[in-house]
Amino acid sequence: MTAVVDPAATNRSSTSADKSRLRPSDVIRVAVGGLRARKLRAALSVLGISIGIASLVGVLGLSESSKSDLLDQLDVLGTNLLTVTPGEGFGVGDSTLPDTAVVMVRRLPTVEAVTAVAELSSGVYRNDLIPETETGALTVLAAESGLLDTLGGSMAQGRSLDAHADDYPVAVLGSVAAERLGIEDLGQPQLVYVGSRPVEVVGVMVPLPLAEDINRSVVVPRAAADAYLQDDLETTSMYLRTTEGAVLATRDILPATVDPQNPEEVEVTRPSDVLEAQAAAEGAFTSLFLGLGLVALVVGGIGIANVMVMGVIERRGEIGLRRSIGATRRHIRLQFLTESLVLGVIGGVLGVSLGAAVTAGYSAVEGWRIIVPLAAVVGGFVAAVAIGAVAGLYPAVRASRLAPN
Repeated sequence: MTAVVDPAATNRSSTSADKSRLRPSDVIRVAVGGLRARKLRAALSVLGISIGIASLVGVLGLSESSKSDLLDQLDVLGTNLLTVTPGEGFGVGDSTLPDTAVVMVRRLPTVEAVTAVAELSSGVYRNDLIPETETGALTVLAAESGLLDTLGGSMAQGRSLDAHADDYPVAVLGSVAAERLGIEDLGQPQLVYVGSRPVEVVGVMVPLPLAEDINRSVVVPRAAADAYLQDDLETTSMYLRTTEGAVLATRDILPATVDPQNPEEVEVTRPSDVLEAQAAAEGAFTSLFLGLGLVALVVGGIGIANVMVMGVIERRGEIGLRRSIGATRRHIRLQFLTESLVLGVIGGVLGVSLGAAVTAGYSAVEGWRIIVPLAAVVGGFVAAVAIGAVAGLYPAVRASRLAPN
């Protein structure tokens, strides 16, 4: 007998196949089910993306937090501090400034405060049994009482120098000097030896970012040094504050003001330039670490692509069965692409969270403000999703080309 084909039935079957639909909720359910069946591979793929995103977010967050700390220091310490020292090199004088330097600089209308220090030839020691050569690379400076105010510093312990009370030898230690001399607590009297003379320590200064030489020094009153320590007190450096907006103009005229006969032997620097240079250097390192983070992100994307390709090979039977019961190529492409996107989304969320946590933890330890840029959060998540989409394109197309069973 010859089979009779009902055209209407054929048309209904064709129409039913043409109208095959896969709802968004079904796509997500099928994609998540495929990933749950291969949990270890999925977890390793997510880990790769997470590390890359965490690197990007962490680097940007720590960079902004560190930069914010530097800017806060500049706001507190000011950019109007200038340091005047004798020039260094062959034929540039005797490493001291003229005796009239302070008086001449105080006459400048743009100078708000000025103070001078003289470096003593004596070393400083914890006790009188230490050999003279073991100075710990510390210096002894004779200074006026206005030194700390001019530098914008403060005391960590004890008190600063007092012009009226300190007519006898006392000392204030820089932060590094206190550490190297082993002086931690001023609750009981502490002595150091300047040369062979005992000197009472009355204070320890907070670290001065704009005056590293003071951090490594033992500072004694100038009048007391002149009376008791028997050393030549020739000015070796000056610190001055200018009015806002007059830093560059003041810096230009200072050499001729300090030493009219030999202005070329005077060096004027702005210590805040060091902090600004540090911020620029950190910006360069930030670019380097961002590059490394991008490499990690690409590696994570390759990991997703590899997992998806292996999944296509292992799931040929599943794909063929779905095709045979009505799934179209578009449905198969959508399923595998969604699986890859889910991996990217999970990796993005975990990576952003991890990067923010690292930024918060390290910033808290360093005492910085915690800053996680919104651009880093949004950009990191978008990058993870984009990497997931790109990594899933080829596996999705390959899966859709498999023939029905």
